[in-house]
Amino acid sequence: MSDVTLLLGGDVMTGRGVDAILPAPGPPELREPAVRDARDYVGLAEAAAGPVPRPAPPAWPWGEALDLLDALRPDVRVVNLETAVTGRGAHAPAKAIHYRMHPANLPCLTAARLDVCALANNHILDFGAVGLTDTLDALAGTGIATAGAGRDEASAWAPARVPLAAGRRLLVWSVAAPSSGVPPPWAATADAPGVAYLPEVSAASADALAGRIAAVAGPGDRVLVSVHWGSNWGYDVPPEHADFAHRLVDAGVDVVHGHSSHHPRPVEVYHDRLVLYGCGDLVDDYEGIGGQEAYRPELRLLWLPTLDAATGALRRLRAAPVRMRRMRLERAAPGDARWLADLLGGFGPPFASGFDVDPDGLLALQPR
Repeated sequence: MSDVTLLLGGDVMTGRGVDAILPAPGPPELREPAVRDARDYVGLAEAAAGPVPRPAPPAWPWGEALDLLDALRPDVRVVNLETAVTGRGAHAPAKAIHYRMHPANLPCLTAARLDVCALANNHILDFGAVGLTDTLDALAGTGIATAGAGRDEASAWAPARVPLAAGRRLLVWSVAAPSSGVPPPWAATADAPGVAYLPEVSAASADALAGRIAAVAGPGDRVLVSVHWGSNWGYDVPPEHADFAHRLVDAGVDVVHGHSSHHPRPVEVYHDRLVLYGCGDLVDDYEGIGGQEAYRPELRLLWLPTLDAATGALRRLRAAPVRMRRMRLERAAPGDARWLADLLGGFGPPFASGFDVDPDGLLALQPR
């Protein structure tokens, strides 16, 4: 195999309203200032677009995205899972928003045939250490690999390992920065569960992570770093994020998979390597919530980079545009695909330009 194609998804949030429509919903009570019942988020979606089945089949939130992926056949599927999978634990104090999915709803994740869930984010410990360890056990039981959180520091910083053809591997590291809302006490320690936490996004933290990678990655391995950073809204890429990504690429990382923003942020091809500064959300219960309509947050992207398996260089980048409707992903209309292509291509240097919509309705970028 000379090429390897990845599916990279942004935030997958199968708790709260999504859990409420699945066959085995957990308790709906919330601790939020304005919303106290997870089913109210379902009501917002129904008011916006029409009835949502209750219970919905486990694959319902993925909708037409599953047919798209069957047709596009990525070799490895990686998302940021921003939801604890647990029926236990207490709501983390001093946090307004909490996400958990009942473990009996795991078929919602297995329906997408995920290979790796990045877990270093600001919701994976919403139900404490017990919720995190339940999540690790639940995902391990399905065969989905994890990175970025663990029972101790060593396991939180260990990569997920996915076999590729010709004896190669994809190594996936997952890390989280305070700018995405991760509480500092969530950092894993030598004797306590937690996440792979970056105290800051800086040259020093990039170099330290590069040292960890160099200690594990072999010459035939492809390396992806999944990083939860930045604010939920806005297109600006902070200079320290760009420097962090560049340092990782210079140290041998093939893909930087950024997320936390609720919409796509700029894309960069740096030294023939892909940097996604913000993938945008993929699965959530935000439909019908007003206030940020200018960002078109109902539009989502399934990112599909194809890498040279031997070198890690980006061969091409495609992205399948979808939209959330009735809490289910469906193919985006041609006009929506065009809007996304124009958005991504319009940020100016150093970001990638030249996005177009191909005959299959996919966004396409051919690296120069």
